[in-house]
Amino acid sequence: MGIINKRNAVIGWLTLKAGKGLMWKAPKPAPSKKRAAGRGASGAIAAIAAAVFILRRRKRGGATEE
Repeated sequence: MGIINKRNAVIGWLTLKAGKGLMWKAPKPAPSKKRAAGRGASGAIAAIAAAVFILRRRKRGGATEE
């Protein structure tokens, strides 16, 4: 039995519809400038760290293939 079947597709679709309906009704807090700046900085740091990791791995030759 596969994971993707008609029953699971219908359940997933209903869950998404219900979730979207609840999201629209939920009050959204006003974003603070301090928090927004922190998110941007942490995202930039994560992107730089990922780039350094990838470049170092390529420089070393990456995973050995046998």
